[in-house]
Amino acid sequence: MTAIETPPLNDTDRAAIDRFIEQAWSEFGLAENTLASYRSDLAGFARWLGGHGSSLAGASRELLYRYLAVRAAAKYTARSNARLLSTLRRYYRLMRRIGAVEQDPTLLLEAPKLPRSLPKALSESEVEGLIRAPDVTTPRGLRDRAMLELLYATGLRVSELVSLRADQINLRQGVLRVTGKGGKDRLVPLGEEAQDWLERYVAQARPLLMRGRITDAIFVTARAAGMTRQMFWVMVKKHGQSAGIASQRISPHVLRHSFATHLLNHGADLRALQLLLGHSSLSTTQIYTHVAREGLKRLHAQHHPRG
Repeated sequence: MTAIETPPLNDTDRAAIDRFIEQAWSEFGLAENTLASYRSDLAGFARWLGGHGSSLAGASRELLYRYLAVRAAAKYTARSNARLLSTLRRYYRLMRRIGAVEQDPTLLLEAPKLPRSLPKALSESEVEGLIRAPDVTTPRGLRDRAMLELLYATGLRVSELVSLRADQINLRQGVLRVTGKGGKDRLVPLGEEAQDWLERYVAQARPLLMRGRITDAIFVTARAAGMTRQMFWVMVKKHGQSAGIASQRISPHVLRHSFATHLLNHGADLRALQLLLGHSSLSTTQIYTHVAREGLKRLHAQHHPRG
């Protein structure tokens, strides 16, 4: 992917984007990551428009076609362009409703067709190796083990894991109260193994990492700051390497995907899995049935005498 050269964002478009983000947050309760993606997509389009004598309010369908052509030449993916169009559709639909723009350049524009991509999942033995990789005789290792155990036991999103606070954990009942996408709350069972490691981390390792300092975050660094998604990703890659798992098979959500796939392999109900994962639509959860089916095909081919 090649960067597209653009001028700085002008004040008018910056104010328009700020207005949209504020309106979208208040109306739809979107997550910070989603709003940040909207802002990035809109700012990129607005800067390009500025270099062609236009603005977000004055953008035409022809200019949008040209921008998409420039992105295609710069090797942006179909998925990236589809996300851009989704952002622009929401922006112009909302801004037209409140009378901030007169035309919607996204009307009658079709999103690019996306190839069906299946989430990556590790085998059960690989997950076991990854989870056992941290050195639990150290505070950081005990923290890492607790995080990996918890992620695999609950299927949380990484953002949900690193943002966990003490008031979201009920160890007596063995459940978490998680706020997912769209600000929706759900209860997720911990499981005995994950609960045991979480209790050990909170009692033994967290006080050593905190060194008397105070934060609401459950999972903290040696600086007593909350763990970030980026730091967690680095940690997973490190332990994956120790466990002998190829780096291309590790992703930030690999344990979430493995959690879902392994539950289906062991007969879990799809709708129950939907609730655990926090999916608003069952169709989103159904992609894991394809992952499980592919795994069964590989197992049959490997072990059946006529496979």
